[in-house]
Amino acid sequence: MSPQVPRVFAGLVDDAAVFPPGNAPLPEAIEGHRAHRVAWYSELVGPLLVPASSLGDLATLLDHGERLTIGVIGDTGLDGLKAAQPTDAIEIRQVEVAVAKRGEDPLPGLRTLLTQLADRPGVLGYAEVPLTWGLLSALDALAEARAGGAPIAPKFRTGGLASELFPTPVELAAVVCACRDRRLPFKLTAGLHHAIRYTDQETGFVHHGFLNVLAASVVAADGGEVHDVAQLLGATDAVPLIETARRKLTQDRPLWIGFGTCSIAEPLADLEQLGLLR
Repeated sequence: MSPQVPRVFAGLVDDAAVFPPGNAPLPEAIEGHRAHRVAWYSELVGPLLVPASSLGDLATLLDHGERLTIGVIGDTGLDGLKAAQPTDAIEIRQVEVAVAKRGEDPLPGLRTLLTQLADRPGVLGYAEVPLTWGLLSALDALAEARAGGAPIAPKFRTGGLASELFPTPVELAAVVCACRDRRLPFKLTAGLHHAIRYTDQETGFVHHGFLNVLAASVVAADGGEVHDVAQLLGATDAVPLIETARRKLTQDRPLWIGFGTCSIAEPLADLEQLGLLR
């Protein structure tokens, strides 16, 4: 572990440079990821996230002898993940895919993903579950699968291009506590650009802060109720969030696996500004 990146932030941010709103071309994203991997803050950064539809181009963009660790995002759906196979140059650490659209039953898609993971030893699976009908049954199924040894965890969307994709603090707190009760670690995606909860002046959308989520996860893991967790998720005062994070700097992050962002620079700058990197 880098002495400058505390243990609680290790692998917090996956490199989603090619995804909105950054939309970096794949060659540019690979070059940027190479720089992250050798930077002083490298322990903060997880794998490069690559759409399944772009995997055919990936190997041609790597240097001779280079080996790249990636996460595959199933933009072509569950069936499209079958073609996402590792090579001598590409290690697939994780696959992430939506198992249902909003309003659909997530269980059939979840069963399909579990079947695929059984044929991918060593690969983690993140099942994106909509925060709508069927959520709790999906969490029960995920908990049962993990108890049986399946390398799978839920993933939830916390932002996007429509207001309904931004869960309220109470809604997200209920999900965090539901995962805690089932001993399920979880991943988040979208909208987590800054450390502290804020309102985007262009869209009017209120974004969750990643430090809010970290503090909320700590309190949830310690047995906090939905109300307590929601208070931290909705906080705009940085002080209690920083204090909560400081108490855990040398420990593993509880419950929350992390999130992907198109800009590593944004969370890095916020952590530096808040004095949370050494």
